[in-house]
Amino acid sequence: MSGAPGGRRPAFPGLPGELVLEEAAGARQRCREGDGSVPGTLLCTNRRVAFLPAQAPGSRAFLHSEYDVALPCIRKLVAASSYTKPKVLTAASTLKFIPEELAVFCRDFRLLRFHFHENGLALQAFRVANAIAQAREAAAWLGDAGEGQDGWSCPAEAPLEDEDKEEEEGSAATLLFESLRDWEKELKRLGAVGWRVSAVNERFDMAPSLPQYLWVPSGLLDHDLKRTFAHFEERRVPRLCWHHPGGGDLLRAAGFHAASEPGSEDVRCLEALLLGGRGPCVLADTAELPTLADIQAAHLKLRALCLPGAAAEEKWLSALEGTRWLDHVRICLRKAVEVASLLAGRRCSVLLQEPSDRDLNCLLASLVQLLGDPHTRTLPGFQSLVQREWVAAGHPFPHRLGLLRRDSPQEEAPVFLLFLDCTWQLVRQFPAAFGFTEAYLLALHDSSFAPYFSTFLFSCQRQQGRGSPHRPRSQTYTPVNSWRDPQPGVPRAGRTGSPACRLPTVWDWGLRYSRHQRARFRNPAGAAGAVGPPDAADPQTPSRTISQPTDAWPGPGAGNVFMLTKGTLSPQPFPWRSGRPPSRLSRWAPSLESLGEQGGSPGGNRPPAPTPGLLLPCAAGPSVRLWQRCYLRGLPEAQRGRFAPSPAGLAEELTLLQDRLSAWQPAGPCTEAAGSPLAPSR
Repeated sequence: MSGAPGGRRPAFPGLPGELVLEEAAGARQRCREGDGSVPGTLLCTNRRVAFLPAQAPGSRAFLHSEYDVALPCIRKLVAASSYTKPKVLTAASTLKFIPEELAVFCRDFRLLRFHFHENGLALQAFRVANAIAQAREAAAWLGDAGEGQDGWSCPAEAPLEDEDKEEEEGSAATLLFESLRDWEKELKRLGAVGWRVSAVNERFDMAPSLPQYLWVPSGLLDHDLKRTFAHFEERRVPRLCWHHPGGGDLLRAAGFHAASEPGSEDVRCLEALLLGGRGPCVLADTAELPTLADIQAAHLKLRALCLPGAAAEEKWLSALEGTRWLDHVRICLRKAVEVASLLAGRRCSVLLQEPSDRDLNCLLASLVQLLGDPHTRTLPGFQSLVQREWVAAGHPFPHRLGLLRRDSPQEEAPVFLLFLDCTWQLVRQFPAAFGFTEAYLLALHDSSFAPYFSTFLFSCQRQQGRGSPHRPRSQTYTPVNSWRDPQPGVPRAGRTGSPACRLPTVWDWGLRYSRHQRARFRNPAGAAGAVGPPDAADPQTPSRTISQPTDAWPGPGAGNVFMLTKGTLSPQPFPWRSGRPPSRLSRWAPSLESLGEQGGSPGGNRPPAPTPGLLLPCAAGPSVRLWQRCYLRGLPEAQRGRFAPSPAGLAEELTLLQDRLSAWQPAGPCTEAAGSPLAPSR
């Protein structure tokens, strides 16, 4: 470890198994262009790059969220000097000059710049730059393929201060869906009559990538349910996602297996699973949504555009549209509005169908519930939604974020980040309908790249239960009591309950954020925290509602299947039955663009009825904005922190500026500008 001239550095709260490889005391982290820098100590460990400000506020958090970056999150490392061209550092590169500045380009759009003064920091700057390049190449992502190496870990327990009890209660309200009790509790909240919790996949022997427990029709026995698994890709059968009390049921499944040939008994079970006496079934596939390759290409173009000097100012907006990222956001919102409106207006089953059922189905099912269920717009409800529709449903986070295998870029596609962008659009259009803020979404966005938590570390519940190649630790670490033996009993809420995985969940915000930072996660003017079914909450009356004709559905028991395409329903035969679809098309609602012109009614002959709790966002071009606080953090002229200023912070800053101004005015305007307290530090 390098020395620390000029005094000892602040205490570094390292993780278990974390070793400091090199450090440079006296380094400075650059803030916005021309606004000076923050002095501190730059450290490179075998887990992350950390910066400890010299005057860091007292914090018991293990991770300083604003200053740390995990090694797998580093996309590019650039060393710069006044005498040579900037050089991209890799493990194989040879640094032949003393760096004056080190730029760390992160996958979460952050750009961290560290400056090294000439007074005795030359050797430390050279060593820490090489150490980061070497450690970044050697870092391995603890993942489901067994490629991880020992050490990616985080304390299993952290002490809670008395003022954090409210935060702890919020974590306890988050359902992890790792137990039968959680599934039964959520099903009861939805009031889904005719559905039950099935433990047919409790040992993951029926479908390894599905959760242990499924919501299936009450009249379908597990013995009959087992007949349906073989007829779907990856054996991911249809199961309930959400129930609208005044409308229909939302299901999701993988694509029908092309080689399957169901017999008569299998057909009976399949139809009972899809229909179940609840009326017709509407198939809503993801063919209209962007592909994984489209999402990845757009994200790469967006990340390249949001770097200094990427495009001229007069061409920046056209270049932004050229990335097509905002187009993908618009398409996803439009599709979610179609499905949510159909569920709210008709009593039917809507089946979201994707070939794998592990990517775009997660996004669409989550957006539909955000539009239709006020509970999912609360902070605990949103966290439970992510747990159920993404984590438990088997979204391959390590592969899609590109942090597991560097030799398989074709598997990368930040679908979850696209969902967070869509959620931010909803929060921006309906600020009073959500109980969380932009700061919370941004913290969740950045946490998806941190390999310290079990939430985004595995691709399904089965792999999370089996854990990593690590053996369970026999001790846990806390900042107060150091290493101690684990206490018997039930794990604290928010911790993963798997015995083979002692990592905390991402919802343990107290490990990374102070109490004041976590207070900015909650929107005091937002949702009041309704926990009942959607119609039990205060209705969020949309500006436009969709009214459906009453004569479009056939009679009960007709067993029809419809295809939802661009807002239109067309009859479709069962995929396992031969025959042509009926020639007469059943008209449904118009497209989203023409909805406002017709006053919400397809025929225009009846006034629209308000739908309680339903949000209908505008997905037109100007209404979809760029998430600037997330994507523009790498631009010096627009660089801002993760947290928006709070009212209390603004009032304190205003008071400070007034005091400085009153102290400056008696001196007169001839006072040297450089000596003014208002002058920026250099």
